[in-house]
Amino acid sequence: MLKYIHYIINHIHSKRSSPLHYLHQVINRRNIVSTRQSNIFTLNINISRRQSFYGIQTPISDQSTMTDLERQHALKLYKEKLLDSREWESKLKALRLDIKKLQKDFDCTEENIKALQSVGQIIGEVLKQLDDERFIVKASSGPRYVVGCRSKVDKAVLKQGTRVALDMTTLTIMRMLPREVDPLVYNMSLEDPGQVSFGGIGGLNEQIRELREVIGLPLKNPELFQRVGIKPPKGVLLYGPPGTGKTLLARAVASSLETNFLKVVSSAIVDKYIGESARLIREMFGYAKEHAPCIIFMDEIDAIGGRRFSEGTSADREIQRTLMELLNQLDGFDYLGKTKIIMATNRPDTLDPALLRAGRIDRKIEISLPNEVGRLEIMKIHAAGVVTEGVIDFESVVKMSDGLNGADLRNIVTEAGLFAIKDYRDAVKQDDFNKAVRKVAESKKLEGKLEYQKL
Repeated sequence: MLKYIHYIINHIHSKRSSPLHYLHQVINRRNIVSTRQSNIFTLNINISRRQSFYGIQTPISDQSTMTDLERQHALKLYKEKLLDSREWESKLKALRLDIKKLQKDFDCTEENIKALQSVGQIIGEVLKQLDDERFIVKASSGPRYVVGCRSKVDKAVLKQGTRVALDMTTLTIMRMLPREVDPLVYNMSLEDPGQVSFGGIGGLNEQIRELREVIGLPLKNPELFQRVGIKPPKGVLLYGPPGTGKTLLARAVASSLETNFLKVVSSAIVDKYIGESARLIREMFGYAKEHAPCIIFMDEIDAIGGRRFSEGTSADREIQRTLMELLNQLDGFDYLGKTKIIMATNRPDTLDPALLRAGRIDRKIEISLPNEVGRLEIMKIHAAGVVTEGVIDFESVVKMSDGLNGADLRNIVTEAGLFAIKDYRDAVKQDDFNKAVRKVAESKKLEGKLEYQKL
């Protein structure tokens, strides 16, 4: 038995194989040994019977004890080899993970090298599709070519006006490019409406309801209008005195609907070169349609939407051309489209009647000065995060703020905080609000009063 155990152990050391294979060999050899032992045991019994019959004494053999020791030694060696095998397996697994990571880095590096060594491509524009395989393309340098198309490019989307990339040598269409966007229009799209909610706007409950009907309902549930058979308004005009919350309403609509937001300052559209302002209008509406749902907010629309006159300078005529392009884009709008327009002004009496007619700007919402209840709501909203000392009587403050708008009420809270800072206090008292409202009301007298007729 000892001879077989030493043979198996030496064989395991000499060859790296699975320990289970050798375990089976050990078990088989143990079965052979046990069979032989049983035969020897039977023979010993017969011999002992004969010796006892003849009176012969024999010493007791310790063969069974030696067998247990050899078995324990073999199991101990097997456990050591099994642990060694598992350790090598874990190391091999870790090395395989490292190889995968290195392969990924290698592929990324190969792509970067190919990008550096690749040849540039020509930008072109699709003019017409001749058949399933050939297109007429105008290159950026000017000439026109009849070219083929790469098999991986979807030919169904290659319509007239689509920007494509052409191979430098064969002029084959390699890929489709997004439309060219003017940097000014792109900067408009970067305007973030912010996290503005309707709950943070006070005193304009009726205006919020009308704005939701015009802008929010067609974007969220256009099937309601189709079911009834009516066309929703394309856009809305917000007009009223400065500081009443027109821009805040537009931001709240865009933030609540989670749509793209284009904030356009109308005075920035006007360009000294002829046709540039009209081109910006086309770019702006084209970008909004491609990134629908989108809300276009045109602030101070009176800069380009004023009444047209027969006489004027070249700058006035350029503004009139810009207005005509704006009217053209509004006429081409889809009623149930995912693009809506909001205009804001504090001079509605100067706007051109063609801009305000039905079918272009259907809903006109007046954002008037808040009444006493509205001023109280606005004051509580702005003073919600202010550290106060004692109970503040906002009603008495509101009664002294007659004729003030929402921006003035926010200024009152700021001035009250400044009075507390001047007195080296960490909280605002009632007296600070009283002094602040008197100061703001006194400075309000310096502003001119804007009067206009309600639309």
